[in-house]
Amino acid sequence: MTETLANTLTKPSPKDWILGISPYVPGKAAADDGRPLIKLSANENPLGTGDAARAALVAATADLATYPDPSATKLREAIGAVHGLDPARIIYGTGSDELLHIAASAYAGPGDEVLYVRYGFAVYDIAARRVGTTPVIAPDKDYATDVDALLAAVTEKTKVVFLANPNNPTGTMTSREEIARLHAGLRPDILFVLDQAYAEYLDEGEDDGGLELARTAGNIFVTRTFSKIHGLAAERIGWGYASAEVIEILHRIRAPFNVTTAGQAAAIAAINDSAWIESSRAHNARWREWLADEIGALSNHGLRVVPSKTNFLLILFDGKLTAEAAMKGLWEAGYATRWLPGQDLPNGLRITIGTEAQVRVVADTLRAMAESA
Repeated sequence: MTETLANTLTKPSPKDWILGISPYVPGKAAADDGRPLIKLSANENPLGTGDAARAALVAATADLATYPDPSATKLREAIGAVHGLDPARIIYGTGSDELLHIAASAYAGPGDEVLYVRYGFAVYDIAARRVGTTPVIAPDKDYATDVDALLAAVTEKTKVVFLANPNNPTGTMTSREEIARLHAGLRPDILFVLDQAYAEYLDEGEDDGGLELARTAGNIFVTRTFSKIHGLAAERIGWGYASAEVIEILHRIRAPFNVTTAGQAAAIAAINDSAWIESSRAHNARWREWLADEIGALSNHGLRVVPSKTNFLLILFDGKLTAEAAMKGLWEAGYATRWLPGQDLPNGLRITIGTEAQVRVVADTLRAMAESA
């Protein structure tokens, strides 16, 4: 080895595409000065965790020396029983994030394209770039998914299509008919990843039919999470459903022992706790509508709410009060929310639906700021 070559090899060099990744930025829990804030920035369940899930988790911590069931057999059986799915076609992950990453890893790489909508979940871009794939962004339709734009953006290089439904960070919902039309318009060799992280917040009859499609279609992968309505964000548990062929491939690169013993026990209790799920859904629906109405009353000050089917609202600030100023004003009131310039929404503030008391303070604070701007 020549001296010149030796001098150039002084440290490991990452792949070029890794350098193009902007790290995921989690929701704030503190102000810039370090002051702790009430966290309405990460779409967690403001009511916490149900008693059944909490008790199951604590009981399962008795044995900390033994690896968890690597097949998560009882968890898969519980999910299958609740949703009428074949447990053998269910995969589990460290949150649904792991599943999104391995879907991109398994089916796309350098020279391929991964497609998603403008204002899509930030992890899609990271998952695509992580494997050297080119991310392609389809235009939206007033902050909602435009199926025609997605289909028009498909090329011979497209290998994976990501779509959150309901969508994060906008909260918008794509109908069952549009999801079916999108799937029908995709080539069979394209993996359609339907991210249903907020599906449990939907009212009866609003389901997009993704799980039903995945029962017979060979190119749909539906993902869900226990981090939202189930109140288990700290345990990082997600699951997905697809054809046996897709699941077998994903298991090859899934991390071993990726869901803890306590996490599996808590998730089983949580998915069977229908009373907790329904009370959380009802609370969210009531106070999401209330807050949307309060913000809607400020439209003459340039505030607008994007219609939401999730546990958060995206508020757009197009008047004198800016989204950044609103975020800082809410900091002063003790609340963390999510400002979104990194997702091309510098005028957007995403606010999780909190408890009744929290939602009322948020509304009062925004009203005062808007009226004095």
